[in-house]
Amino acid sequence: MPMQPSNDPLHGKTLKSILEELVARMGWEEMARRIPVRCFMFDPSITSSLKFLRKTPWAREKVEELWRVTSDK
Repeated sequence: MPMQPSNDPLHGKTLKSILEELVARMGWEEMARRIPVRCFMFDPSITSSLKFLRKTPWAREKVEELWRVTSDK
């Protein structure tokens, strides 16, 4: 039975690539405004943000949702 393609826009996307796209698209300041977490507000970096988001499911969900609503797909 052949596999059907996924309808999930996040399918095949890594958290790192999602975060890098968001930072390139809107910058840390806008991300901190929309999702007010320390790792976006104070001395932000991809590494520190990934560490936090991997341990904090609610924050990761907010980042993924932000990517969904702002991406061109």
